Amino acid sequence: MLINNLQFLTGTDPVVIARQLIGVELVTTLGGVETAVRITETEAYWAPDDRASHAFGNKRTKRTEVFFHQPGTAYVYLCYGIHEMFNVVTGPAGTAHAILIRAGEPSRGLEHIKKRRNIETLSPQLSSGPGVLTKALGIDRKLNGHDLLLPNGVVRLEVTGPEVPPSQLIATPRIGIGYAGEPWTSKAWRFYRKDSRFVSRLNAFKER
Repeated sequence: MLINNLQFLTGTDPVVIARQLIGVELVTTLGGVETAVRITETEAYWAPDDRASHAFGNKRTKRTEVFFHQPGTAYVYLCYGIHEMFNVVTGPAGTAHAILIRAGEPSRGLEHIKKRRNIETLSPQLSSGPGVLTKALGIDRKLNGHDLLLPNGVVRLEVTGPEVPPSQLIATPRIGIGYAGEPWTSKAWRFYRKDSRFVSRLNAFKER
């Protein structure tokens, strides 16, 4: 059945929400061009305790303030001075939970996605990995703080298919957070769709 109106985003457990976002479409309409991916990979970040979160310890800065906004807010930041990274704030408001969208399979505007990525074929390299996903969809920091639940928003989430069953989801530890230390590096808070080619690091970790 469809998850009506993305109501699951108002939940209080970002790990549960990270699972539920698998299969949801992430859509952009920029300059009259519509492109989208169906989300295949996510990571959950649980503040204020999670040392891998930018909002660890309820740290509030100009950059992290968006974390504390309403569920369904976009958090876009620059990583290593190169890659724009897209996150979904899950709240509730005042609680800095968020989900990093790591990969997706193109579902709309494939030719425009290929042009943005300078890739001629339908391949995982188009939109697998958080840095290239944003390039594929034209997402940058100008969209930071945008409401993803606006029906006609320039960047938005849309439920256009059935919920992905738990049997089709794989859980592993998150990627690239060695600095956070245990127990955070071992928590299986990264999820991807089983058998999908559009995953950033398919064999990075043993499945859990």
